[in-house]
Amino acid sequence: MAAESTKVIYAAIAANLGIAAIKFAAAGFTGSSAMISEGIHSVVDTGNGGLMLLGVHRSRKPADAEHPFGYGKELYFWTLIVAIVIFAVGGGISAYEGLLHILHPVRLESPTWNYAVLGFSLVFESYSLIVAFKAFQAEKGDQGIWQSIATSKDPTTYTVLFEDTAALLGLVVAFAGVFLAHLLDVPHFDGVASVFIGIILAVVAVLLAYESKGLLVGEAVDPETLKSVRHLAESDPRVEAVKTALTMHFGPHTILLAMDLQFRKDLSAAEVEESVDRLEETIREHHRDIKHIFIESESLTPKHRKNIA
Repeated sequence: MAAESTKVIYAAIAANLGIAAIKFAAAGFTGSSAMISEGIHSVVDTGNGGLMLLGVHRSRKPADAEHPFGYGKELYFWTLIVAIVIFAVGGGISAYEGLLHILHPVRLESPTWNYAVLGFSLVFESYSLIVAFKAFQAEKGDQGIWQSIATSKDPTTYTVLFEDTAALLGLVVAFAGVFLAHLLDVPHFDGVASVFIGIILAVVAVLLAYESKGLLVGEAVDPETLKSVRHLAESDPRVEAVKTALTMHFGPHTILLAMDLQFRKDLSAAEVEESVDRLEETIREHHRDIKHIFIESESLTPKHRKNIA
């Protein structure tokens, strides 16, 4: 899935880079505020793709003494930075540009350029969205879209999905603004479209920031995975009970598991230790993303009590 996520990012970067160039060219010929905002939007999306690639690269660094659980949360940090950039640069500048054109409207020149560029952009953005949605579909399985986004621990795919969806909505708004400004000869509509594009970007930024915040703070595995882990432990004939089972994601594919188990009272310390080793191996076979396992174990009799971490 990591390779698929990277493919999605590269497809988005390629599409946005080309689209940004032609949008700014059209804005230069026509003086359209909406096209300037759309150009800014595409530049921001291109830069965000680079930030996501940086996050993916840094998150793959091996664990060391300073970061014993690895660098997986780098990906979550850079997703938060992407959200900030979208809000401040994309949303802020687009809204500001629109307000300027509302206060000081400029009549559109050669609007045909805008229509041609918007149509061209729609094709490329649609291709990028299809690639992102296919990758997202493969990851979400039978879950609904919003449920999958809420439970996903890999933000790369749904970040690109959000950006491409916002891009398509922005193109529709820009087309409406240019069309109404041209048809009614009221250039204010062009500025209003730019403001709405800024609002769309701000909403996407808030959604991304909310999701990345939860990942940075530390989220547990999904309930089904936790239920499976508890079942594996309880299925061991030497385990009397699972007192606690705590998990946390340190990256999309790096999970920490800490369990407090109660073993049968007739077990020796050596038998408890043997059972812990066997259980760790079983859990890793069924859940390969669980990289770090810490088990605190107690037999029921004081003389056999043993803690293992």
